[in-house]
Amino acid sequence: MKTRLIPAAFLAAALSMSLAACGQPTQSSPNNFAESGGAGNSDNVLRIVGTEDHSQIDPVSYALVATDSIGRAISRQLISYEASNDPAVNVVPQPDLAEALPTISEDGLTYTFKIRANAMWDSATPRAITSKDIANGLKKICNPIQPAFSRDYFYSIKGFQDFCKGYDTENASVADIKKHILEDSVAGIETPDDSTLIITLTEPTADFIYVLSLPNAAPVAEEALDYEPNSPDYVANYISSGPYTVEEHAVDQHLYLKRSAGWVAESDPIRKANVDRIELTYGATSEAAMQQVQSGDADMLYGMNVPPATYTQLAAAGDEGLVAWSGSNTYFLWINTLTDNNNGVLKQKEVRQALQYALNKASYVQQLGGPDVAEPAIGIFGSGVVGYSPLDQYPTDGNKGDPEKTKSLLEAAGVTGLKLKLAYRSDNTSESAIAQIIQQDFQAAGVEIELVPKPGSDFYGNFMMVPENATGGEWDLAYCGWSPDWAGGAARSVYQPQFTYTGEHQGYNYTDYQSEKAYDLMKQAQATTDVAESTKLWQQVNDAVMEDPPVIPMLSRKITTYHSARVGNFLMYALGEQGDWTNVTVS
Repeated sequence: MKTRLIPAAFLAAALSMSLAACGQPTQSSPNNFAESGGAGNSDNVLRIVGTEDHSQIDPVSYALVATDSIGRAISRQLISYEASNDPAVNVVPQPDLAEALPTISEDGLTYTFKIRANAMWDSATPRAITSKDIANGLKKICNPIQPAFSRDYFYSIKGFQDFCKGYDTENASVADIKKHILEDSVAGIETPDDSTLIITLTEPTADFIYVLSLPNAAPVAEEALDYEPNSPDYVANYISSGPYTVEEHAVDQHLYLKRSAGWVAESDPIRKANVDRIELTYGATSEAAMQQVQSGDADMLYGMNVPPATYTQLAAAGDEGLVAWSGSNTYFLWINTLTDNNNGVLKQKEVRQALQYALNKASYVQQLGGPDVAEPAIGIFGSGVVGYSPLDQYPTDGNKGDPEKTKSLLEAAGVTGLKLKLAYRSDNTSESAIAQIIQQDFQAAGVEIELVPKPGSDFYGNFMMVPENATGGEWDLAYCGWSPDWAGGAARSVYQPQFTYTGEHQGYNYTDYQSEKAYDLMKQAQATTDVAESTKLWQQVNDAVMEDPPVIPMLSRKITTYHSARVGNFLMYALGEQGDWTNVTVS
């Protein structure tokens, strides 16, 4: 069979476009681990503080960007990324558990990987990670107890969807999951020997290499299948494939990671594991977390941006610990098309189009710290993602909104006295402030807004991702953020989870939205390796969604973070949108 390597020119061209709007963070002075004392350093501990515990330790359950940094430390994948402050470097797929990037058959359907020697499990008796372990991890992705949010990305693997349907979803049990994974096969996943993995797709999928970098695709040790995914027992008996493993997790309090005894440095070219221990502490407000890092009581932030007012002060002072990174993090105002509130008028396209004009997006940019850290959004893709479309179908002067136009369009649609419930994360200072500005903007357009505050720890998992809250009318509008699921050519990771519905509810498509026109264009974009053609098709996907809008695009913001003076070698891990815990040093 003829094979070819992934075309380097295609990757380079795609990445250069995806990074067109990226900024480059300031790099701290590197600190050599060996010279700083290494394991002999009595305080070689990285201390991280955050506002909330995402309670996701099992890599299959990861769905939020912040948890990808945990996954980087305690798991490995076939493909990952080099930590770097060069945006042309840190989004290029690199071999991780694989010895090299895969060879791909001439028809673009078959990927062949060779697995690294000496990549070891941190099990009771350390043993090599095999191709079967990686295959088992892929099979676990659609387990019925804790399925990965990303499972649809893997449906292009031949027979994968049929395998997923083979799980007993009515009476799901750990025993049944283990039996299905170990005894049943996926037609498109072959393990001819312990060091060879062959994946066959049903159709060419241009971004499949990026899909394999997701933490959800981590290998699974057979022993770990004795525990319910992401359960306390699973966490207490965690078996790591990375340089660190779980020492202790106290929900909403802390997560302590210690060195993995099984990790072999020579088998891992992208993680240096400079620190001996990583301690995450949860429960601080964003302001308190910043104070701890600024004072040196903590070293890095977790799951939060630098508060806007603090960012402005630090930037003016030229503080070297401040980092602004363009991660294409986009915020939308979701519109609930499933509710019967207001006699179901939000189901009308004309009403959703009218609402597009109401918001003064320029004011939200200023609220977050100005154009250095945010910009108005006009579509589903941020300006740093391949497929960003410059076409604004609902333009207003200076992005300042046009409430009178909203009012007149609503009247033309026969809608007056509109009253909408706005859900948002109440313990996030900037989001609370933005919710109040949204309320004022809609009031100017004759729309009454009732604020529905929700704790950040509940907002997505326990509120927005519960379909009954949409159908039951618990919200009409919701302020939600989204970051691409992988680095690089990430258009599908923005579009598919949020804006496709093919009969199976996806957690982040809150209203089961589907545009057949956009979906067909996506399939065409996936089938081509021509960068210019792919970009054009993704732009058309954006435009098709915005013709029948399920959301009001609001703004794209940079990731802003901060680290203490103790931290050296602060290099960005693009997937986690944070400095790489597995490469920083502390002095």
